[in-house]
Amino acid sequence: MTFPAPLTGVVPPVCTPLTPERELDVPSLLRLVDHLVEGGVHGLFVLGSTSEAAYLTDRQRRLVVETVVAHLGGQLPVLAGAIDMTTPRVLDHVASVTSAGAQAVVVTAPFYTRTHPAEIARHYRQVAAACPVPVLAYDIPVSVHSKLPAGLVLELAADRVLAGLKDSSGDLGGFREVVTGARTRPDTTGFSVLTGSELVVDAALALGADGAVPGLANVDPHGYVRLYRLCRAGDWDGARAEQERLCALFGMVGVGDPARMGGSSSALGAFKAALHLRGVIDCPVTAEPQVPLSPEEVERVGKFLAGAGLL
Repeated sequence: MTFPAPLTGVVPPVCTPLTPERELDVPSLLRLVDHLVEGGVHGLFVLGSTSEAAYLTDRQRRLVVETVVAHLGGQLPVLAGAIDMTTPRVLDHVASVTSAGAQAVVVTAPFYTRTHPAEIARHYRQVAAACPVPVLAYDIPVSVHSKLPAGLVLELAADRVLAGLKDSSGDLGGFREVVTGARTRPDTTGFSVLTGSELVVDAALALGADGAVPGLANVDPHGYVRLYRLCRAGDWDGARAEQERLCALFGMVGVGDPARMGGSSSALGAFKAALHLRGVIDCPVTAEPQVPLSPEEVERVGKFLAGAGLL
């Protein structure tokens, strides 16, 4: 498959189903992929934050990509995260996921040590020079402690270093600057700007974004595809109503007790619990050392599903 430029539509960051022993649950992953394809999504992003990529071994990461690419057989583009702390480690992941069949890679700024924008630019240029497929930047400062400046993103887009941006920064002003620049500059034609926020997809598309990468689309792909189509049709009242339904459903990420678990355990646990309750995956466990949801918290996830008409 030729990678589209720009990439548009709903591209879920695919959850990684695990067995009780924390190995990759391949049959559940295949059912999840089928669930997303049947929902009408436009691409799949594996090995992102929602995929628990940070918790997976290199062997598990590669197996995820091989499994999804082989199962899809070219139906949809597959983006794979090549996420690690330093440029050499990212290059190792790039080699692994591209040889496994990924049609694009998604890369954060370096992390653990704080980096200067010049070093971030150097990082992306070195990755792109060594990468046989398009490179998308992943702006997620809550995890990597570096915000990608809009001007830097547009510079790298103009130089054909970056093919797109997944923005999970929460900085709507900076996001708008990238969207506007990508739309108006002749040297950024084909650059794809995607929001990583579940809650403002309608607003992002109204600004001119190309699509969305919402983790909640694992649970309700039909809803996000419906939202995307309503926005593209200019039915903003319908889009607002659908977005508000999805915002209510997103409340499930807060079911975990913050006194005993972090926000990631709660959110990823809720997504997996929802997929388990919907019969998509066999086991809702998250990777170690994340804390599992209690039976009472799982019951609350079910109430969110029922309220959204999904159970």
